[in-house]
Amino acid sequence: MPRFTNLRRISSLDPVADHEEIVRISAGLEFPWDYQKSLELALFRTYCVPTISGLLERTGEFERRPQKRYDDTAVLMAELVEHGYDSPRGREALRVVNRQHGRYDISNDDMLYVLSTFIYDPLDWIQQYGWRPLTHNEQLAAFHFYRAVGSRMGIRDIPSDFGEFRAFKAAYEKQHFVFAESNHRIGQYTLDLFCSWYPQVLKPVVSRAVVAMLAPSMVRAFGFAAPPPWVGVLGRLALRVRALVVRRMPVRKALKLTSTPNRTYPGYPVGYRPSDLGAISNTAR
Repeated sequence: MPRFTNLRRISSLDPVADHEEIVRISAGLEFPWDYQKSLELALFRTYCVPTISGLLERTGEFERRPQKRYDDTAVLMAELVEHGYDSPRGREALRVVNRQHGRYDISNDDMLYVLSTFIYDPLDWIQQYGWRPLTHNEQLAAFHFYRAVGSRMGIRDIPSDFGEFRAFKAAYEKQHFVFAESNHRIGQYTLDLFCSWYPQVLKPVVSRAVVAMLAPSMVRAFGFAAPPPWVGVLGRLALRVRALVVRRMPVRKALKLTSTPNRTYPGYPVGYRPSDLGAISNTAR
């Protein structure tokens, strides 16, 4: 069937040697919306760790420029996926990422944890809400892709085994997901950002819907009030209905990565370089 043209291509590739191409097809053609939404929640998840939320609060970026910080992260990662981490634009994007991280005292374990969310949160989301299940090739390719990115970011002790890294992620969350005021404030700034993308009248609905999609451990770490269970049931049902619709749509032929519209850099990538991105703050060291 034409709908599975990309899947046949993915199945013919090696998840180690060809991981960049597999991730490019999977994230840019097969599941662009799912990757975008799952990574939004993946970053949200990292703010449940007080050392991470505390650093972000000290930079002031979330309070002053939440949309810019969101767009910087999304576009820089899209550059790596679309062009490859060792391409000229990919290396330029990594220099921006490393420059920003290098200005702050971030523990290797926190960096390792954030990296793990880029691998496993999209995989888990797509397994639940994607229009088709992910293949073994796609899962392993994501692991090898972000492991290579993490190595180029100077992150140490990245597990070499898919299951071992997932186990690290689960253990880190069990130990470090605890309530902190900085979690709540950064979480609320992010929740307000998500709500700002919709008409003001929908803010209460969007806010409750987003919180309903969070794991109970995240809700507790943020100190949010949990919405009624039926809100989450309706949200998950809507996502599964969407998957049925997408499954019947024509196969996507044009990458939807750096060309995805964003609010900070209109028309990106036309007229922009990765080096034009990156938040500016001197308040945290």
